[in-house]
Amino acid sequence: MDIEVLGALSVRKNGLSIAPTAPKPRQVLALLALHSDQVVPLATLAEELWDDAPPRSARTTVQTYVMQLRELIGEALARRDGERRTAKDVLVTLPGGYRLETGGDGEDAEGTADFREFERRATAGHRAMDAGDHTGAARLLREALALWTGSALTGVHQGTRLRTEAERLEEARLAALDRRIEADLRLGRHRELLSELTVLVSRHPMHEALHGQFMLALHRSGRRSEALDAYQRLRATLVAQAGLEPSAALGRLQMAILAARPGSPVPDGAPVTERLVARAS
Repeated sequence: MDIEVLGALSVRKNGLSIAPTAPKPRQVLALLALHSDQVVPLATLAEELWDDAPPRSARTTVQTYVMQLRELIGEALARRDGERRTAKDVLVTLPGGYRLETGGDGEDAEGTADFREFERRATAGHRAMDAGDHTGAARLLREALALWTGSALTGVHQGTRLRTEAERLEEARLAALDRRIEADLRLGRHRELLSELTVLVSRHPMHEALHGQFMLALHRSGRRSEALDAYQRLRATLVAQAGLEPSAALGRLQMAILAARPGSPVPDGAPVTERLVARAS
């Protein structure tokens, strides 16, 4: 079974989609897919579909959605000759809930799940970064981020549970992006980063780490005045929208840029965040 959630939802078995078009069965499949090979309690599915006000018919309604999913799974299973499993073997009923099984026999023994592959590569990238392997970190994190084709669970109505999962995935994506840019800065790729960072700070106008990276890339590209302007824009946004001043770390970066000669590297002791490199030149 192949599962994709880092963009539009796609769940395929034997090359055939088992994702329904109806909103609520699609929600059920999305939650089962995100917790594939694990039991998803009926109460969790009910909370996703109806929040804290499930109807009296909740159990029966969820069972109906499961039946609809099994019909699609059955059609997909029928595409492979010699398939011994039934739809109930793939979408299993267990005491108190359901489990979507992704394994199987033959060519379908493994399958893929893009969110798990993202987590694997991103974790390896973070470890490489911590070990000082900036080239390896940049490569691994770039590969992890390339798995994303849009916002998580695009096209799926999100209740409480799916919204939490989508937010978790988006935070992990932003963390991987932050570290990948940090790795590229350490490798001296500041000019190559400018166009990407210009877009990112526009999309995330209050994200201090991205703004700090943008300031650093601008300064190292000989554009000190623009780096200082970026700081002032961030400060104005933070004050206007949150009543906050930029962090002390970002303030130290601003002062380091002010004190440096145009085009010179920012000296030690001026980190953008606790993790952002300040000593790379």
